Amino acid sequence: MSSPLVVLAAALALSTASTAASATDTAPLERWRSYAGVSWEAPKDGADPAPFESSVNAPIAGLHFDAQGAAYVSTPRLVSADAPATLSKLDTRVQTGPARLTAFPSKEGNAVKGAPDQSLRNVLGFHVDRKNGWLWALDLGFVAGESEAPPDAQKVLVLDLKSGRTVKRIGLDGAADRKGSFLNDIAVDEQRRVAYISDSGMRSAPNNMVGLIVVDFASGKARRVLDRNPNLQVEPGVKVVAHGAEIWPGNPLLLGINGIALSPDARTLYWTVTTGTRARALPTAILRKAGASDDQIATATRDLGSVGGNTDGIATDSAGGLYITDVTRNGIVKYDPRTKSMSLIASDEGVRWPDTAAIHPDGDLVFTSSALNDHFAGAVKSGEERYELWRLRIDGKMARPR
Repeated sequence: MSSPLVVLAAALALSTASTAASATDTAPLERWRSYAGVSWEAPKDGADPAPFESSVNAPIAGLHFDAQGAAYVSTPRLVSADAPATLSKLDTRVQTGPARLTAFPSKEGNAVKGAPDQSLRNVLGFHVDRKNGWLWALDLGFVAGESEAPPDAQKVLVLDLKSGRTVKRIGLDGAADRKGSFLNDIAVDEQRRVAYISDSGMRSAPNNMVGLIVVDFASGKARRVLDRNPNLQVEPGVKVVAHGAEIWPGNPLLLGINGIALSPDARTLYWTVTTGTRARALPTAILRKAGASDDQIATATRDLGSVGGNTDGIATDSAGGLYITDVTRNGIVKYDPRTKSMSLIASDEGVRWPDTAAIHPDGDLVFTSSALNDHFAGAVKSGEERYELWRLRIDGKMARPR
């Protein structure tokens, strides 16, 4: 994911091909929850808890739900390392005031000064594993102000959802670079217990050290594939645009592979590039094949076509539909693997940088919108931050009241 704004010219009038996303027949989006900052304090006498004094530096980015609908969120320490937690449970019963967060697994387990190999320092992407009752937390390792991640800080911690205990720790230092990597998102094959990690390489821009990391739970090993491959890389000439203006003109956002997701049968891995416009797919069988070369893996990669705008998070539903957050058009694009069609299905001017998309147990698509680009540019004043969750009925009907 990381200054102010200019207009999109012809770059996003990309294509009239059948694969290009269009804005026809869009469905209504619902601003489901809207929070004035965040708080890790307990409410007193029925009043809203006091917001965390540095809430503006702790935007809500990641979001996932467990099987009962409990929400987990990440507040990455990319702007500041002050937040008491980078991974928390969110009480979605509360709709106003600051977002009420409870550190997961605990504040001690989120301590920046804790043991780098065990404590969560900076979580952006994570996965709630409903089959095994786990949460797979991806730790970037570094926090704001650090030029590189400390040894052993880049890792995946698999945590038990009920107890918070660490089920397994898988180190990533051998598959990632402590200075140049930006471990962005994680998708998990819950049946095979294999995880796939997107390394956006943003800290090594403009020559991003992009890559995919394959993590095997059973062996506890991680290996890197498609290192600096063009299919994962920033697309030349593409600018990142939101609300009609370029993100950080003069210091452009150069973010490679970002959102990744698996098909329901986990046989296909999907991903998008933020400083880019296209979606791609790859059979996971070749990624799990230890002897497969990068050339073989690259040859198996499929270009699914233009999304229509710049992207961030992606998710798949139980029927195999792929949903992509479109930060340029403030909405959601759907790719249908059966018809190979791509279309903008929902958009709203109130959405400011749609980030992580997640499927709620009731079937709705929910995504975070926290104007992350403005936060990382220092353009949001303290006390004016809004961290929102938006919801969409995937069947296109009006959202159910709740």
